[in-house]
Amino acid sequence: MSISIVRLGAPRAADEGPRIGTVRRPPRGVPKAEFASRDYYDTWLPLLAPSAELMAQGKAAENEADWARFAKRYRAEMEGGEGARVLDLLAALSHSSHFAVGCYCEDEHRCHRSLLRELLAERGASIR
Repeated sequence: MSISIVRLGAPRAADEGPRIGTVRRPPRGVPKAEFASRDYYDTWLPLLAPSAELMAQGKAAENEADWARFAKRYRAEMEGGEGARVLDLLAALSHSSHFAVGCYCEDEHRCHRSLLRELLAERGASIR
């Protein structure tokens, strides 16, 4: 059992399990009834997405220093309150079921999902 970290909209792996969209907004131009069938997500969890202001900062990151500032702020958002509790829950569930979390970004290294991978691993999650 484990968590897969995925790009939303990419084809699903055979044993991936349900997908959780950790994005601020649903996919544009896609009817809600088709989110799952088009391999976006089964459940939307925007709580794990960066705030709108922080998301803009992450997209504008031009170098490693900019990205490091984004990463520090995103970690701070996730460590306080509900985000931390949800991450703890997902880490615990990863030991008894398969599921995936993801975002739309093409490059995971410049996406908050790379930071989600780290945050989940720090909580003892089983990650593929």
